[in-house]
Amino acid sequence: MNKPHSASMYESEKKIYPREIGGRFDNLSKLATIILLGLFYAVPWFNWDERQAVLFDLPARKFHLIGLTLWPQDFPYLAVLLIILALSLFFFTALAGRLWCGFACPQTVWTEIFIWMEQWTEGTRSQRMKLDKAPWSWNKLRRKGSKQFLWITFSMWTGFTFVGYFTPIRELGAEFLALNVGGWTLFWGLFYGFATYGNAGYMREQVCKYMCPYARFQSAMFDKDTLIISYDEQRGEPRGGRKRSVDHKAAGLGDCIDCQLCVQVCPTGIDIREGLQYECIACAACIDACDSIMDKMDYPRGLVRYTTENALHNKGTRVLRPRMFIYGTILLILIAGLTTSMATRTPIILDVIRDRNALYRELPGDIIENAYTLKVINQNNRARTFAISVAGVEGISLDGISDTVTVDAGSVLSVPVRARAHRDNAYGIMTIQFTVKATDDEDAAVIENSRFLGPTP
Repeated sequence: MNKPHSASMYESEKKIYPREIGGRFDNLSKLATIILLGLFYAVPWFNWDERQAVLFDLPARKFHLIGLTLWPQDFPYLAVLLIILALSLFFFTALAGRLWCGFACPQTVWTEIFIWMEQWTEGTRSQRMKLDKAPWSWNKLRRKGSKQFLWITFSMWTGFTFVGYFTPIRELGAEFLALNVGGWTLFWGLFYGFATYGNAGYMREQVCKYMCPYARFQSAMFDKDTLIISYDEQRGEPRGGRKRSVDHKAAGLGDCIDCQLCVQVCPTGIDIREGLQYECIACAACIDACDSIMDKMDYPRGLVRYTTENALHNKGTRVLRPRMFIYGTILLILIAGLTTSMATRTPIILDVIRDRNALYRELPGDIIENAYTLKVINQNNRARTFAISVAGVEGISLDGISDTVTVDAGSVLSVPVRARAHRDNAYGIMTIQFTVKATDDEDAAVIENSRFLGPTP
């Protein structure tokens, strides 16, 4: 009696060996990788005014961005920036598909550099495939070991650089050399390094296909006028092999010679000739591959190219269409508003806290007094002197403070003050204004309202 066959519910992901290819898009991808990684690794080492130019100082709750220091109170700037980034993603996706994924996504950029190291140590695509199938030997151990050494070293340096955006990187380097690294600092460095090693070294296309949500909803941003990488089926079919000297049109063949090169160069292992697929990250390697074959066969380039669905069906295409102008206009307004707001931002914050223990105090001479605590925050990178005044009630004045106060750079100063007014002018609940003005810049001033309580008339 035959035993029932047990089918596996899970199929292991086959390893993809992307083939090397040159071309204009490959050159653009390499340039983007060098620039983006260069910025990531270099920026933390630049200083500005004797401090790190870009630093997320979480313990001090400050974000240094070159000459600008942002505080938790500046959260609206971050919110607007995130909105701008989201709209930019919509704009460029509607314009030309997954440009972000193909040329600027961290997963793509780091995977690219890991593949370079793999090619340098293990050889070309065919050599890597042969090496993986070969039994273990000194040659295989040497090549695999060299790759792992480069991967791990690069991953650890990546983790170190990542932590260097949150801890001054020069101090961090000295701590590492002295083997005196704090627990959480070491944890996050190792965590980010391990994530880089796993994602870029092994998971690669699986991150894009199964973990990234963008791959799932990108099609909602496409329309028939979106520039996407497509195979011209009308021109390429029927596909088939042939010699260069053969008149393929007379033989009833299309321009595609079915060489499979477009599949071999794809980092996600798809066949672009099967149409638009969510796994496609728009790296354009298939365009470079197909163009190289078209050149060899003396056929026109563009069998695989950036085009639109309307163009493929011989219909008119409008790349600059209403949605592009809407996205573009909103983006320009938000960018202009954010830039103007940050450029005119007053680096002073004033919080007024009224003493809740007493409504008011009656002093000799028919004087009514209210007590407050002023929190003056100096968001500048140098100490500043401020003058404090009050207005809103006739004859109101401050008691208990000197004419000016000095607040250190990036510090908060609590100033207890007493506001006093004559009984004839202070009755019921009245609104007053506290003003804090920098003595070295009259335009650097902030006004905060509060309540002044007096007897009921």
